[in-house]
Amino acid sequence: MAGHTAERIEPGKATWRFKLGILLLCLVGAAWLLVPALAWAGASAATIATATGIIFIWNKVVILMTVAVMGKPGFQQLKGAIFGAFRLPPESIVGPLRYNIGLVMFLVPLMAAVLEPYIDAAWPALRPNLWQLQLIGDLIFLASFPVLGGNFWEKFRSLFIRTVQVLDAKEEVPTIAR
Repeated sequence: MAGHTAERIEPGKATWRFKLGILLLCLVGAAWLLVPALAWAGASAATIATATGIIFIWNKVVILMTVAVMGKPGFQQLKGAIFGAFRLPPESIVGPLRYNIGLVMFLVPLMAAVLEPYIDAAWPALRPNLWQLQLIGDLIFLASFPVLGGNFWEKFRSLFIRTVQVLDAKEEVPTIAR
């Protein structure tokens, strides 16, 4: 990723990527309207449960797509708009505890969404089918990005760039004898 410079988005200026990302986020929320629509239409409980599971997993994929489409500048602008009132510290390398907590926040909702259909098939009454719990999972997943810090975004983004090479920071930075 050497030589890559992130573009900056001026406040009040939204790029097409940012607008598309916002549209994708709106689709995440709008997809849940299908569940009461199915109930109103008289769909069976199995159909509604299947739709709920599909929407739950689809939301995770669309949220990942949103982050990828917006790019780092767009995601930073969205994060600034959402978390601006909280005055988050500037982007820097986060500590190991914060990073591990962020990874748990990132992976647990993602893995829950992937495993949910299999768990429901094996043990249908094991978990409650509450939209509130699914919403909490989505919020935890979204909150993981600010917790993980800006360096995580670069790591995530590098998954989609074929020519990226991994460099260990320990090898680049000379160690200081203490």
